[in-house]
Parts: sequence; structure tokens; C-alpha cells
Amino acid sequence: MSAASNEIHGTARMVIRDGRLEEFKRLAAQCVEIVRTKDTGTLEYDIFLTADGAECFVHERYRDSAAGLEHMVNIAPMMEPMSEVATITGEVCGSPSPELRKALEAAGVTIYAPLASLSR
Repeated sequence: MSAASNEIHGTARMVIRDGRLEEFKRLAAQCVEIVRTKDTGTLEYDIFLTADGAECFVHERYRDSAAGLEHMVNIAPMMEPMSEVATITGEVCGSPSPELRKALEAAGVTIYAPLASLSR
């Protein structure tokens, strides 16, 4: 990501509670469906699971801050049920707008500003 890019990149990491993997998978599928049908500026939304099913990694990429905000609104109904089956942490890389920054900070997401970059 170049320092001048408007794109916002995010990750979510989830530690799945014991005995909740199947419920987590069902909720994850619902999240993907919400992103597919409602988000208009989400460029990537990929969910990965460790071999033992104990942890999940979500890779997210948004066109810009408006797309990131739209995603947060669309996915908000899923956050409570997801929090019941997993411990969630998040990170965002980029230069979020003041509105997105406020929403991310309220959600406890760590924000990393661009420092140096190489894109080919």
C-alpha cells in the first residue's frame, strides 16, 4: 500500500471458544454473505482458519474510508453473536477519515498509519 493510497486494510483475529467452532463457521458464512450482498466498497474479505480450528484470521481491504464505515454498519449486527463464540481483536492499516477513525477507536481497533511502503 502506498502512503498516498486511499485504501484501508484491516485484519481481525479471533480465538474461538472451546466447543463453538461449528457455530463460529455458521456466523462467519453469514458475515461473508452480508459483505457480498451489502458492502459496495469492500475489495477483499477473506477468512482463514488454523488447522486445529482454534483461531481465525480475517483479511479485509476497502476502497476508502467510506467503504470501511459502510462495512462497519453492515456487519454490526454480527458483532454480538461473534463475540459470544470468539475473542476478537482488530487492526487497521492506512489513513482513515476522522469518522472512520472515531468508529474504529470506539470498537477497540488498533490503527497503524503508513510509514514506508513498496508496491509493485
